[in-house]
Amino acid sequence: MKRFLKAGLVLAIAGAGLAHAATELVIATVNNGHMIEMQKLGKFFEQAHPDIKLKWVTLEEGTLRQRVTTDIATKGGQFDVMTIGMYETPIWAKKGWLKPIATDAAYDVDDLLPAMRNGLSADGKLYASPFYGESSMLMYRKDLADKVGFKMPEQPTWAQVKELAGKIHDPKAGVYGMCLRGKPGWGDNMALLTTMVNTHGGQWFDMAWKPQIDTKPWHDAIGFYVDLMKAYGPPGASANSFNENLALFNEGKCGMWVDATIAASFVSDPKQSKVADKVAFAQAPVAVTPKGANWLWAWALAIPAGSQKVDAAQAFVKWATSKDYVQLVAKEEGWGSVPTGTRKSTYASPEFMKAARFAEAEKKAIDTANANDSTLPKSPYVGVQYAAIPEFQAIGVAVGQQMSAALSGKVTVDQALKTSQTAAEREMTKAGYYK
Repeated sequence: MKRFLKAGLVLAIAGAGLAHAATELVIATVNNGHMIEMQKLGKFFEQAHPDIKLKWVTLEEGTLRQRVTTDIATKGGQFDVMTIGMYETPIWAKKGWLKPIATDAAYDVDDLLPAMRNGLSADGKLYASPFYGESSMLMYRKDLADKVGFKMPEQPTWAQVKELAGKIHDPKAGVYGMCLRGKPGWGDNMALLTTMVNTHGGQWFDMAWKPQIDTKPWHDAIGFYVDLMKAYGPPGASANSFNENLALFNEGKCGMWVDATIAASFVSDPKQSKVADKVAFAQAPVAVTPKGANWLWAWALAIPAGSQKVDAAQAFVKWATSKDYVQLVAKEEGWGSVPTGTRKSTYASPEFMKAARFAEAEKKAIDTANANDSTLPKSPYVGVQYAAIPEFQAIGVAVGQQMSAALSGKVTVDQALKTSQTAAEREMTKAGYYK
């Protein structure tokens, strides 16, 4: 009898182990501040769902993209929840690689900002829930601008920005006039550079899907960028992306920075930024057209079709992108730290609007970004800072490497654009775009 009891106990323990393993959710996410906050607060989800254990795989942006793309394309099944963006969501949904998000009345899908909901939907169904949404904006040191008598317009031109950069650039005092992304990647330097190209009147492809990289608008935009950064940027700018520039800005080393609106909550937070009380915000700079001058993006949570734990994954995604989650962050960290750019209710909150000095400028940037009309000449693709076609990822990476090489002086701007044009043409030909 004792033997049977012992055997039963062993089986019960083994069974408990199996049940526990079956509810372990593996979540792939990016190493940005809001995601790190989500991991800290994950304990509240686990308390409410004692049968689900969260396992985090936190990666740098470029690595995350490679890992999740490989995993979902090969049906690897490594992840139950993936952090993806507006680029991947509609493409992967159409391929049948994602589960639709099962929203309910409590989730209130109508509360999502239209730009975010539309960008993460396919055929009218939501395939990824926005964790935070963003456009791009100019963050600048108002104290330095005031010192040189410069009044920043609500939407400056790139020429005005360059003028101010020259006036406040003071490397001896450890202040660089302008910080911009230089690290190669379609979501790194090319996110910024595509907006610069757009506002200079350029595009990725014409209506016949011919790449337009070796053209005047690209030469104007990239030439301007390289000159600006060589004259007034920090040393080693070709290695800097969002996190590196955020660290520089928070240390007081950047006079200006054009990047994701989400950065505003970090640079204005006295717990993180030495210059929190000196920062002001403006719309992203423009050149010959305002079209496509500021990007549109969401980091969103999606469930791969191959996940074996769909119910648990749905529960987590709804929790992390809900109104209640916003309230939880506000309670634990303060309204200035909530993930923004996703819900109308966040901007309707007087506490948020009071805590977030950047909120008005951020929402204006998001509302004015149009993924369906982001270039002066007509374009065949959707997307502001990317073209939503599968081939873009490889093209964007190749072009990003060339632009980074031009910034570091390894090649000229002309050489970089010629090489990029050839690489893009090769990729589009291989993909069968031309009959």
